[in-house]
Parts: sequence; C-alpha cells; structure tokens
Amino acid sequence: MKLTTVILFLLFFYGCDIFTTREAEKPEQPRSNFELATTPNIVINNFVNSLKDKNTQNYLACLTDSSFSGVSFNFFPSAASVSKYPSLNENFGRKQEEQYLTNVLNKIPTEQVISLVLSDASLNQLGDSVVYSAKYFLSVPHNDISAPKTFQGELRFKIIRDSRTIWAISSWQDIKNSNLPSWSDLKGIFY
Repeated sequence: MKLTTVILFLLFFYGCDIFTTREAEKPEQPRSNFELATTPNIVINNFVNSLKDKNTQNYLACLTDSSFSGVSFNFFPSAASVSKYPSLNENFGRKQEEQYLTNVLNKIPTEQVISLVLSDASLNQLGDSVVYSAKYFLSVPHNDISAPKTFQGELRFKIIRDSRTIWAISSWQDIKNSNLPSWSDLKGIFY
C-alpha cells in the first residue's frame, strides 16, 4: 500500500511538469536605453534615445534639476518663433518641456517613432561646463494634420555636472537655419 502511494505521488508530480521551466513573460514596456550620464556624450545619447523611445522621464533626466545643480534649465527659442508663439518668450523650463513633450507624444501612434539626426556636431570644454553644438533634422510622426512633421535647425546645449557628478543640459538655444520650421516651432505648436 505504501509503495503504491509513493508511486502515485511521484507520477502526480512528474505528470504536472512542476520541475520544468516556463517561458518568460514578454515585458509590457520596452526596455529603456537610458544610461547614467557620467560624460557629456552620454547626455546626448540619452537625449536622442529618449525621443526615439518616447520616454518623457528620460528626456527630463537629460535636463538640469535645480535641486542637484542649483541651476534651472532654460530653453531659448529661435527669434522667428517667439513672434509666432509668445508662450516661448516666458521662462521655458523643465515644466514647459514636460508639457510640450507629453502633448506631442499623445499625438504619435504607438508604432511610430521620433527620429532625430544630429550632424556637424562639436563639443567644446569651457571650464566646468561643455558647449555642444549640432545641426538637427527632426521627424515627428504625429497625427495632427494642421502641424508640420519635420523640423530643422541648429541647437546649442550648455552641459554641466551637478552635485551627483551627473552631466545634464542646463540651457538650450535653438537657431533657425532653413526654410523648414525649427524645434522652437514644434514647442510653440504643442505647448
């Protein structure tokens, strides 16, 4: 009787496959490409990836946080855009960046990605900060038929290191240099 119970017990456990591994579940969200910004170049990579990944938190992490740096982030729009979008003339900081980007991302279909191409880039050390300059071409596949989807210009980032020794963008100057709308226009439209 005891032998029969042991055999039935073993058959039950082996028959239930409790000792086999199961297939891993698919993650609900794609993994982030965000890396701790220990160099100015990592900040730029994180910035580009945050747009591609459509990740607002990673985007904001590329901008200075005054609680760690004592410096508030500021965006300086292109002159042509300020006259069209007066809201850009106010202090355009982290809060405004978050609002505009959230509004843009809400208009982009899930399967579409933002594409940012930087060219003619230069990185110049200025004491304890770095100035990064580059031409940009930005493609934003939103579904607002009244707004442009491509933007071009030049950006200048001042990148500083905060009290945690993490690098972040403290100021961003946008320069219009073509017939296409600039990034300032994108911010003005969606803010």
